[in-house]
Amino acid sequence: MKWLSKLALDNFKGDVFRLDDTLIARGCKEAAASPRKRIIYPVQRTQADKVQRLINFLQPGTYIRPHLHPEPHATESVIVHRGAIGFLIFDNDGVVKDSFRLTAGTDACMTDMVPEVWHSFVVLQPDTVVIEFKKGPYDSKTDKRFAEWTPDEQSTEAQIMVKKLTNEF
Repeated sequence: MKWLSKLALDNFKGDVFRLDDTLIARGCKEAAASPRKRIIYPVQRTQADKVQRLINFLQPGTYIRPHLHPEPHATESVIVHRGAIGFLIFDNDGVVKDSFRLTAGTDACMTDMVPEVWHSFVVLQPDTVVIEFKKGPYDSKTDKRFAEWTPDEQSTEAQIMVKKLTNEF
């Protein structure tokens, strides 16, 4: 397992995965050092697994570009294990249809959505940890479609978008 200068970590290897304080501390440290202010730890052993399980270590200011999952099997569950996020649902024109806060340790800590729902979230607390489940297998070419009405992650407008979305909360 490599922890330095990666945007995503290597998939977990082994028979039994355990999320613990050491992994959380290392993941949060890597997210803080990442240019994206986030890093993913894939718990599934391969991208071909039928259930994709991801731990997202996140810092405020990261840009989760609004997107949807177009595949008919692509339901997605998001659980906030630590910290808080502001979750946003958009219509096809980019208007926010719904927004809600998900906070670890509260009744409002999870959301689940069907395919074809435009969504994103902003990170509201440092060292936030989100666990995500999606039906696999994972294929980077078909997993998500980014909203044309949003800036690219590498653009200067991305941070303006993050501030705009964070203002919803």
